[in-house]
Amino acid sequence: MPTPRKKETIQAAHFRWLLGQRNGVFFADGRSNPDKLGRHSLGTSDRTEALENLKRLDLVMAVERGMADKELLNTSPATGMPLETGRDLYLDHVKGAKITGGASARTWKRYRAVFDKFLPFSAERGATSCLQVTKGLLEAYARHLEAEGYAHATAYLECTTIKQFLKFLVEDGHAPASVVFKFPVSKPHDTDVYCWRPTEVAAMLEYCKKYKGLTWLGRILTALTYTGMRISEVASLRVADLHFDTNTIRLTDERHSQAARKRGHARELKGKRSRSFPIHAELLPVLQAIPAAGDGLVFHGPLGGRIKPDVVRNCLKREVLTKLKDRFPTPAGEARGFIDGRLHSFRHFFCSMCANSGKVSEQALMQWLGHRSSLMVKHYYHLHDEQSQTAMQQVNFVPKPSA
Repeated sequence: MPTPRKKETIQAAHFRWLLGQRNGVFFADGRSNPDKLGRHSLGTSDRTEALENLKRLDLVMAVERGMADKELLNTSPATGMPLETGRDLYLDHVKGAKITGGASARTWKRYRAVFDKFLPFSAERGATSCLQVTKGLLEAYARHLEAEGYAHATAYLECTTIKQFLKFLVEDGHAPASVVFKFPVSKPHDTDVYCWRPTEVAAMLEYCKKYKGLTWLGRILTALTYTGMRISEVASLRVADLHFDTNTIRLTDERHSQAARKRGHARELKGKRSRSFPIHAELLPVLQAIPAAGDGLVFHGPLGGRIKPDVVRNCLKREVLTKLKDRFPTPAGEARGFIDGRLHSFRHFFCSMCANSGKVSEQALMQWLGHRSSLMVKHYYHLHDEQSQTAMQQVNFVPKPSA
């Protein structure tokens, strides 16, 4: 059994802290206080600097609890709050109670991932405090993301998160108003997610049927094909969500459900809204044939356990896409092709096929997908707009030569 790390007890002006080190960096643990102040990185491996940062952290916590004057924060050293401390405070804020609009665990992890990249980038450029996050630094970070090949949507999210982070610090009195600056970022309006073609989807489903070891994956891909659900929704689909008497699937957002929390897996839908949609005739026998399991879930992984989206993604790429890529080569001049498709491509395929059928209204499809508004849905409806196609053909741009 490893020897527990020793921590030094520090009685600061307002609270008691345990000072320790992890990977050489000092941290302050305030969980022994009645308010359970959490564990915070002090952002340095120098003990003297760590103690100064701890004084600031102690003051911030005191101000938050009404134990100290907010103006005292403005008398802190010019170096400002360490970025690591500010990040911890912001992530605690984001993780607020559900009733006050707190983010889901998935969203919280996505925000944390932003800082996991931004903080090392900033440190390499000598920016270790909140006061050192400037417009120039954020511009450099945006260029860095583009150079590393991150999608426009990813760069938009990351830069927007840093802006929200700085705004939070000012509004909560952790930093002066000067740390907020104008930094417009353009929101992405298109997507480069590959959309499967019908022949490609048919080949994947047939391939999974052919090999017994891929039966579990074939069921999941069938559900994605005929419902447009996200992989997280398929993974959380329960037998109780299937209503064969009305031929519908009912997805319920359970973030406020006590019963779901007691069960251990409270489903949180991305749009925060419950929805229902019909079961397609091709999907119905697949659902009915899946053997019952004691956990109440519909779909399971290769060993019969709960689905892990990353396992499904990796298996799709390794066991299906790679094996079929020679049948569906990327066309010359195209940036993406069959081999670049992913699980979310099934959602685009579902949307495209519904729009192309001419039998599903845009409003109905948005309800099935759980969108209040969606550029993706509008894109496919515009692409397959028969009236638009007909109107174009009726325009006589160049007069035909007389006989």
